[in-house]
Amino acid sequence: MNTKKLTTKQIILKILLYFVVIDICIFTLYPYFAMFCSALKSRAEIFSVNGTILPVEPMWSNFIDVWKRAPLAQYAVNSLLIAGGSTLLAMLCGIPAAYALSRMKFKGKTAFLGFVIVSQMFAPVVLVIGIYKVMAVLGFTDSIVGLIFVNAAFNQAFTIWLLRGTFMSISPEMEQAATIDGCTRIQALIRILLPVAAPGIVTTLIFIFINAWNEYTVALTLISTDTSKPLTVGINIFNGYNMIEWQYLFAASLFAILPVVILFMGIEKNLTSGLTAGGVKG
Repeated sequence: MNTKKLTTKQIILKILLYFVVIDICIFTLYPYFAMFCSALKSRAEIFSVNGTILPVEPMWSNFIDVWKRAPLAQYAVNSLLIAGGSTLLAMLCGIPAAYALSRMKFKGKTAFLGFVIVSQMFAPVVLVIGIYKVMAVLGFTDSIVGLIFVNAAFNQAFTIWLLRGTFMSISPEMEQAATIDGCTRIQALIRILLPVAAPGIVTTLIFIFINAWNEYTVALTLISTDTSKPLTVGINIFNGYNMIEWQYLFAASLFAILPVVILFMGIEKNLTSGLTAGGVKG
């Protein structure tokens, strides 16, 4: 058995690489570790002058009390409805648009692609006043439906661009063969193209869901009724005028990011292939 021996230079470079990766992981994960430790502290310990990162007496009851002090379950359901509805609507509109841009030739195609890219540059905070006026005219202020439309619209450009690249990475001969066998264009899209493009579609789905789940600015502007607030806005209940209950705020924040972590773990295998397929140059 032949084994390739590493040179001293290669060993040093490998050690440096591991050192950089470990430093990046520590730098990235430390805020979450500090947040978890703070969620286990009492209010007195958080504001203690001689406090430490690790809690002296961990208060695991904070993770139970936070559900009693605020309707987190209702907030979580609202966030799930908003994120799920936004994802479904964005995909229903984005898949046909991405397919048309990847397979069809028509006038204004390049200009439309440029418009898609430009529209992605506008952050919700820049357009929040206009969004509020439009939603007020449509009667969607203080409404979960309004947030679904807004989040779907802001994620539409990303959906179209990524799925267009995914569809372009698939050989057109597969659809042509299906057409010869008697399939219409729509049937070929549903039966042939979508199953093959599954990694890119799953990746797009998860990113839209996470973006809608984490959205804060528009939700804070449009929603005023407590029962309609998503989780990102609802946890502000612990941020009072005279007092901030940091231990409960951190505990609720951990519950808020838990679905995001689970989703990323679920798409870990499809993430690289999905993003690579979506990056095909048109």
